[in-house]
Amino acid sequence: MMKKASYSKRTLIFNQPAGTSRGILNKKDVFYLILNDTENPSKKGIGEVAPIPGLSPDAVPDLEEKTGILVQKINHNEEIVESEFSGFPAVKFGYETALKGLNAESPVLLFPSEFTNGETGIPINGLIWMGTKDFMLKQVSEKIAAGFTCLKLKIGAIDFESELDILRSIRERFPATQLEIRVDANGAFSSENALENLEQLVKFELHSIEQPIKQGQFSAMKKLCENSPVPIALDEELIGISIKDEWEKLLDTICPQYIILKPTLLGGIKASEEWISLAEKRGIGWWVTSALESNIGLNAISQWVATLKTTNFQGLGTGALFANNIESPLYVSKGFLWYDPGKEWDLKSIDE
Repeated sequence: MMKKASYSKRTLIFNQPAGTSRGILNKKDVFYLILNDTENPSKKGIGEVAPIPGLSPDAVPDLEEKTGILVQKINHNEEIVESEFSGFPAVKFGYETALKGLNAESPVLLFPSEFTNGETGIPINGLIWMGTKDFMLKQVSEKIAAGFTCLKLKIGAIDFESELDILRSIRERFPATQLEIRVDANGAFSSENALENLEQLVKFELHSIEQPIKQGQFSAMKKLCENSPVPIALDEELIGISIKDEWEKLLDTICPQYIILKPTLLGGIKASEEWISLAEKRGIGWWVTSALESNIGLNAISQWVATLKTTNFQGLGTGALFANNIESPLYVSKGFLWYDPGKEWDLKSIDE
């Protein structure tokens, strides 16, 4: 098969400012890598390159240039050497999924399953963004009313006492038997006060806390995982490690209770599957999270997750965040992500 490649850029606009521990996001640039079969014009693959500013290794000014280099190599029929893109996991994910689409029945039907048939949904957590206490509580009420039985709260942006009050108010209404709560600190705690904070959080019967301290503090994180009364999930800790031997070293050193897999930030689906294999051999739990992709990237991740047959709550509910997302069959209902096979994709807007 002779391939022709191109890419287009889209600036995604958030419906409302998205508060993270790294600041407020109002918009986000993504690139769509488009592959065509020159001998069969009807065959097409679309992959999304969507790094997160301040977090992704490849959220740098030369990302577009790197994407262009990949396009040139494909068009000149040159060998794609994976190591050339080791520091660009979002590019690797985009290329991997574009290839998958090019060789699939359609560019958006990558992993046919009961999910893509509309027969089953994927259980997901409701995401509560950082903000004022009233804003966060309003989100909690809306998610619970919408049927979510697992909530993930971003913490670390307002004062810790207010965040404890929010958790207290939730637990007063919804015990752990009715509502699973996860929190994500995005490294906001200091290594000095992290354990003290975790000891205050344990009373709320949390499922887990993501990345309580900044990544790269292996000995401090190991100590936390050994002593924390709240199970710890590694998130940012996995990002930017391209040497696979280092993956095993990280897991064996820190020994977390969970790891969180973001294909856009880890270098794709194959890389994420390798992380899963390493984790399961060590009795470490896991779940998959989207990373502010548009519906193109979210679709690839969701269809893949559906094939894993996991019943754990996944972090895949970010499709409604953008005012100008790609229209797709993906939708959320009663705490599940669904795919409506009767609804058409709006792929024309990608080429605009």
